[in-house]
Amino acid sequence: MKIGTRSKSTSMGKGQFSGKVALVTGGGSGIGRSASLLFARDGARVAVADINDSGSEETVRMVEQSGGKAFVVHADVSKAADVEAMVRATVKRFGRLDFAFNNAGIGGKGVTTVEHTEEDFDRTIAINVKGVWLGMKYEIPQMLEQGGGAIVNTSSIRGVGAFPRLAAYVASKHAVLGLTKVAALEYGKLGIRVNAVCPGVTVTPANERFWAQSPREKEDRIKIQPVGRFGQPDEIAAAAVWLCSDKASYVNGHGMIVDGGFVAK
Repeated sequence: MKIGTRSKSTSMGKGQFSGKVALVTGGGSGIGRSASLLFARDGARVAVADINDSGSEETVRMVEQSGGKAFVVHADVSKAADVEAMVRATVKRFGRLDFAFNNAGIGGKGVTTVEHTEEDFDRTIAINVKGVWLGMKYEIPQMLEQGGGAIVNTSSIRGVGAFPRLAAYVASKHAVLGLTKVAALEYGKLGIRVNAVCPGVTVTPANERFWAQSPREKEDRIKIQPVGRFGQPDEIAAAAVWLCSDKASYVNGHGMIVDGGFVAK
């Protein structure tokens, strides 16, 4: 299967993904919402999956108001039954699955390695790592049945480096890159490309809530950003959508860093 058809149009329903179907986890806000809108803008029909139904419903409204097609799928990505049902619902609604953006994740608690509780550690791994693995476990068979597809997983700049007081999160995002590379090697010859995006600090609702409580932390972090600002969700989403496009047809097993140059320091 050729993934996507190139077109100069950017209006919803007539873009490079016309006739294609995208599944986005964590689609109820932030990067996932932006990706849902960008997929739809380029013509894809979108399954917006999240544990936050109200957020997903708002994303769907935004897609539909712009002329696109989308629907809500409730899914806890740490549960196999939910993820299997999520993929099944997408195919039942739209008939196929061409692109998957396994984006759902949590930040984990900011404590030292010793201070992490087993419960906190397990929850971070269950959502950030198991959730990505389960996504691919059920997305790949559907794509194989169709003849191909493209998957993008969300890692982080913490997946290529480390940061104190984030042991579980750092471990989880390194693991996402490992899963991405293994799947890319296993299924590349079968027409499925698997890549990852590694965002730097991004203006998401979760981060905004944290900064509201710690404005000094926000100021300090901005000072060390090479471009003098944080990333926007649509900038990360644009990279993920590009990785699904024909323009990235020779990109496989790659962790694309989108961080304004932070890890280059």
